[in-house]
Amino acid sequence: MNETIKKEARQLQKQLTDHSHRYHVLNNPIISDFEYDMMLKRLIEIEDEFPELSVPDSPTKRIGAPPLASFEQAPHSIPMLSLDNAFNNQDVAEFHNRIVKNLNREDIFYIAEPKLDGVAVELTYENGILVQATTRGDGIIGEVITQNVRTIRSVPLKLHGENSELPSLLEVRGEVIIRKSDFERLNKLRLENQEQVFANPRNAAAGALRQLDSKITAQRPLDIFVYGTGLVQGLSFQRQSQMLEVLKGFGFPVNPHIKTGITLDGVLKFYKKLEELRDGLAYEIDGMVIKVDDILSQRQLGEKIKSPRWAIAYKFPAMQKTTTIKDIIVQVGRTGTLTPVAILESVNIGGAMVSRATLHNEDEIKRKDIRIGDKALVMRAGDVIPKVVKIIESERTGNEVPFEMPDHCPVCHSKIEKFKLDKSCINKCVNASCQAQLKERIKHFVSKKAFDIEGFGKKSVDQLVDQDMIRSFADVFLLKADKLADLDRMAEKSATNLVVSIEKSKMISLRRFVYALGIDHTGENAAKLISEQFSTLDDIMAASERDLERIHGIGPETALAVHKFFSNLENRAILEQILRLGVMITNDQSSQSGLKDNPFNNKRIVLTGTLQTMTRSEAKKQLEKLGAGVISSISSKTDFLIAGEKAGSKLEKAQKLGVAILDENGFVALLKDCL
Repeated sequence: MNETIKKEARQLQKQLTDHSHRYHVLNNPIISDFEYDMMLKRLIEIEDEFPELSVPDSPTKRIGAPPLASFEQAPHSIPMLSLDNAFNNQDVAEFHNRIVKNLNREDIFYIAEPKLDGVAVELTYENGILVQATTRGDGIIGEVITQNVRTIRSVPLKLHGENSELPSLLEVRGEVIIRKSDFERLNKLRLENQEQVFANPRNAAAGALRQLDSKITAQRPLDIFVYGTGLVQGLSFQRQSQMLEVLKGFGFPVNPHIKTGITLDGVLKFYKKLEELRDGLAYEIDGMVIKVDDILSQRQLGEKIKSPRWAIAYKFPAMQKTTTIKDIIVQVGRTGTLTPVAILESVNIGGAMVSRATLHNEDEIKRKDIRIGDKALVMRAGDVIPKVVKIIESERTGNEVPFEMPDHCPVCHSKIEKFKLDKSCINKCVNASCQAQLKERIKHFVSKKAFDIEGFGKKSVDQLVDQDMIRSFADVFLLKADKLADLDRMAEKSATNLVVSIEKSKMISLRRFVYALGIDHTGENAAKLISEQFSTLDDIMAASERDLERIHGIGPETALAVHKFFSNLENRAILEQILRLGVMITNDQSSQSGLKDNPFNNKRIVLTGTLQTMTRSEAKKQLEKLGAGVISSISSKTDFLIAGEKAGSKLEKAQKLGVAILDENGFVALLKDCL
């Protein structure tokens, strides 16, 4: 290779990186767009001819890569928590008072910044080079979107600075946005191409980041502001404000509207200023984030289950618009609760088209005297479901129709029962066979954060329940390709793929399994806390309400709901059937505790015969702690048979199928090596 070409490539890579930083981060370009495009065109030509000159941080990486089949997932080293919300000065004052009390001192200084209405991401740099980018996901695990993030011009592919000064590992967190003007141009172009327009900039940004073809992402005008870090090795910070200055020096865009070193009074004054600036900013913001500036104090304050104790989001007043209530319908949730929903004349509120609003419950409708045909003031606040604030009574014509909650379930027609909850009353369908509940429960059961069965869409669930092919969770694992192929819009190949996905889903962590059951008041974090405390499903099923309530972060409502669910004999029968059908429950703790590579992790194991050193129940618990799935029947997919004394037909079947067999001595020896 000609040394002149090599030198030209390196020079172009450096120059283009510098010009991109000047344009997208510093807002201070020194060459025209045409000159930049010609330089990039020349670099692409060189790298196409000499691929060995293409380095990971080359500006050509921003044009996109070949499409992915699907997104991988990766855990966050430190969870990406959400923030508690404040809605008035009193809420912020209470937040401050809690910090003063916990730190036992008055001199608290804060940093405040705009709360961007975008998509949270984490960028991982090793020795200064971008190696991975992930979405926030569920806060614990995110989707890997590295190729897409590389297309964002304001993201440095290589950190600025000397290599000796760069941290060996740096996880940077930021918010990906689309600016208002870019969003308008994007929607205008989509209209011209007869494509559906995006509802708001946040949705457009989220959609762009989740493109499997990064060349499409490269065409979207994405931008980013960074606001913090995850895990950092080789560098430390004393203050949040210092961290942002260092990140800015590394080449990251940091929001210019940040106030540092301010007291509570300064925080409240800055909130008013941001509220005044809001409409004039080039991007959407929906509030202000307040953080304790001192990082040692942040660590002392710690975190709750879902949010840090040292930060809070002070939300702007919700945006409101007037529209007409065209109709009121009733939805049946997966727990049987009936929720009235207002069908609205579509209206744009804060950049999002709103056509529905929750009416919460019957008491809410009566209290606000909501009628079909009313003109109503509708409120939307960020991601919160829109709601009707009040009725404009002066606009009434006399043609409005009062609404009454149905006496019978709109789906199964069973009689509705009323339950008192706090100060309000809820209407509930208590028919366990109600199709609406079953459909919603199954949709939750097969969803991405639960069993994650690919190809199991909402329409498929609706059909399967309507045709009586699914009547419980266990029926999911009894589905056959030939029966599925008879469904509408389900070809033979799709049916086969779905059955394969169902089979793959049978290995599931205890945390996801508990979440999949859709127990009242038991979301992802509650399921995680319970699975960390009780390492096996048997342990959870045996736990008393008091045992569950002792778990830090589990409240009395969750403890009662979980205990009731597992105490129910019908539920237990379904769980036993699920396990008989080959579902294997592992525990995340096996990988977290350094036991990931043990010989039992993610293996299907059958116990048979009598063990002398421990009971079979004890052996099962030990194996499940190591990440194994203990099943009851032998098949060709079984990895190990552990045979005690008087092993019978299972031993014979294992020998015929060629399944690996461990006697008790071999099992105990391996167990000792693992523990």
